[in-house]
Amino acid sequence: MARFELLFAGYVTPGVASTVSYVEDGDIRVVVDPGMVPDRAVILDPLRALGAESSSITDVVFSHHHPDHTLHAALFENAQFHDHWAIYQGDRWTDRPAEGFRVSPDVQLIETPGHTLQDITTLVTTPSGVVACTHLWWNGDIEGDPRATNPELLGLNRERVKSLANVIVPGHGAPFEI
Repeated sequence: MARFELLFAGYVTPGVASTVSYVEDGDIRVVVDPGMVPDRAVILDPLRALGAESSSITDVVFSHHHPDHTLHAALFENAQFHDHWAIYQGDRWTDRPAEGFRVSPDVQLIETPGHTLQDITTLVTTPSGVVACTHLWWNGDIEGDPRATNPELLGLNRERVKSLANVIVPGHGAPFEI
């Protein structure tokens, strides 16, 4: 099973910062949402403390394409990048739907539109349960989503994710159990 680690818990005030996560599953090393943070060291230092260098990251997943979730992608020069419809690496663009795509045996992507129509959730199977890295929740305190492009889909996909995971890693806050 995969190892999940929180690199940085994001926030929405006084500025905005993305929650950044790290997953290790065998030889696969994944960073989720390396977006806006106060300093790139808040991503790289905890990563090094876990025994990983930026050059060892194999995959980066974007929950969606807002800059607050993608800004520091270039830190991971050897990674392939995943979004809702493709995988990108160097000059290669490989189309594929995110729904059901396995980054590794214990890391799966699902399509979860609501915040944007292109949102995806990363499901990580760990020894203690399933962790969902998602922007279906801003954090554990904000009800709804003031910027949701489709509130109805947001609600439906929240219910879907709650049926699949026991821990939510929101877009801008600390993980919480459901």
